Amino acid sequence: MLMRTDPFRELDRLTQQLLGTSGTWTRPSTMPMDAYREGDQYVIALDLPGVMPDAIDIDVERNMLTVKAERRPVAKADNVQMELSERPLGVFSRQLVLADTLDTENIEANYDAGVLTLRIPIAERAKPRKIAIASGGDRKQISG
Repeated sequence: MLMRTDPFRELDRLTQQLLGTSGTWTRPSTMPMDAYREGDQYVIALDLPGVMPDAIDIDVERNMLTVKAERRPVAKADNVQMELSERPLGVFSRQLVLADTLDTENIEANYDAGVLTLRIPIAERAKPRKIAIASGGDRKQISG
């Protein structure tokens, strides 16, 4: 149902963690995710703690799902001196190729407790169905 688009993305993520670099719009950091099927829906859960809902952008073009988010620094008063800053800031992005069996017209998105959950229904044409068998009385003979 799902295909990763960049096999080296995990390596980039590890490098960014080790070097302490943050994502930019031209080179965003990746975001962790889980993907699974739940009944007649495909569910994608993306971790985006500390991101405001208005800083999340979700696009679907053909079967390419793109999620971008930006974690901005919190405005601080003039008399605040930062002692430790480990939470990454910047731009995060994830692109996924969705299967043709998913209904991309009816994606639902919910953001709660720092987790963006996308629910994508399985298309009706991809669901199993029974095929009716015509009885022998429906046969026609060709003469000629």
